[in-house]
Amino acid sequence: MLTLFWFLVALGILVTFHEFGHFYVARRMGVKVLRFSIGFGKPFVTWRDKLGTEFAIAAIPLGGYVKMLDEREGPVADEELQNSFTRKSVWARIAIVAAGPLANFVLAVLLFWVTFMPARYEVAPVVGSVMEGSVADQAGLEAGQEIIAVDGKPTPNWQTLSQALLHRLGESGEIVFTVKYPDSDLEYLNQAYLDNWLKGDQAPDPFKGLGLELFQPKSEPRASGVVADSPAAAAGVVAGDLFVAANGQLLATGRDLSNAIAGHANVPITFTVLRQGVEQDLVITPRKLEADGESFVGIGIRFPEASWPPGMLHEKRFSVPQAFVAAVDKTWSTSTIVFVSIKKLIVGEISTKSLSGPFTIAKVAGDSAKAGWIVFVTVLASLSVNLAVLNLLPIPVLDGGHLLFYLIEAVKGKPVSQRVQTIGYQLGLFLVAGIMILAFYNDIVSIFQGRLFGLPT
Repeated sequence: MLTLFWFLVALGILVTFHEFGHFYVARRMGVKVLRFSIGFGKPFVTWRDKLGTEFAIAAIPLGGYVKMLDEREGPVADEELQNSFTRKSVWARIAIVAAGPLANFVLAVLLFWVTFMPARYEVAPVVGSVMEGSVADQAGLEAGQEIIAVDGKPTPNWQTLSQALLHRLGESGEIVFTVKYPDSDLEYLNQAYLDNWLKGDQAPDPFKGLGLELFQPKSEPRASGVVADSPAAAAGVVAGDLFVAANGQLLATGRDLSNAIAGHANVPITFTVLRQGVEQDLVITPRKLEADGESFVGIGIRFPEASWPPGMLHEKRFSVPQAFVAAVDKTWSTSTIVFVSIKKLIVGEISTKSLSGPFTIAKVAGDSAKAGWIVFVTVLASLSVNLAVLNLLPIPVLDGGHLLFYLIEAVKGKPVSQRVQTIGYQLGLFLVAGIMILAFYNDIVSIFQGRLFGLPT
């Protein structure tokens, strides 16, 4: 229910801003707006303003629309013809249609701006390990090196490195890494060759695709605390116990211990723990536990926090103007990734299996809300960019399709024939419906395979 709630919150904000863009510019251009609706179907809340526009919240919250006075949709009284959308100049109509996607871009800038206001920490992309025979191994990348650029694009943190790699999905050709060693200003160029890199992968992971694991501090498999009435407490675990092995398998990190526990609900495990220099075996049966509204399989211990080595974690602070510039840059870079991804989908460099539908969006919205307001707002900004870019695609029935017809009209000096527009809208509707069905299908497959909502496979 929380996932559904945050999905509706995110969708409501995105749709409201998009439609408000159309509404606001239409009003400024002298077009009469008959209805501003958030959602489709029968409205359950309506009200009118002094200009006669009906505002509505409808039952199906999967979009919205702005209905304007339009001679194509019915007769218009002579005294109101000047307020009809179709009677406005082609440039006025272009402005009204473009205002929706533009509003989403503006929203993205504002949201990113908010997230850049607080002090933020960025992690330098330092190589933790390299898989033998992988692309990273072919490039000669080594543990401890910091990747400072990919193909000449600076990568000061994990996010910029991920974005630089996403640009190469599905491609073949040389990839160039610029690296440096700790406590050194010398830079080295390392090259490798990509061959249809991650082409066809449903959920491409650029780091795994390189055979690269970035450095993360690893916590000890030590209990810094024990939850009362938990399996660990019942077995006699005390704070300070170091878990050495699980069923004879050595444990080196806290993650190793978590992996040994996960998926073993109600299955007894023999743990070897080290307490004050003495090893002893404890049999503990993991079970489903709850914390912060989440359920998971555990034994009821807390791990000590791992700390980053000096120089890897950088605090970054922006002034208000600097945060705005960073927000604009972030909006631009996100838009570029979306455009590049669409191009790669069209030419087959990215699998259509990577298309996501409403269930994935809901999952992302719900998870980001649980992770904190900054993460949720960042995801909301990224979704706003996606909505803007997708609506600008030159597909009839989308804003971009309308813009295409109006730009042709501006060049030719006369409207595109109604017959051509009708055929275009039918083809556009068929294409959009097909994409939506494919995305919905991918979500269903992900659910049944247990990838989306963590269901058992």
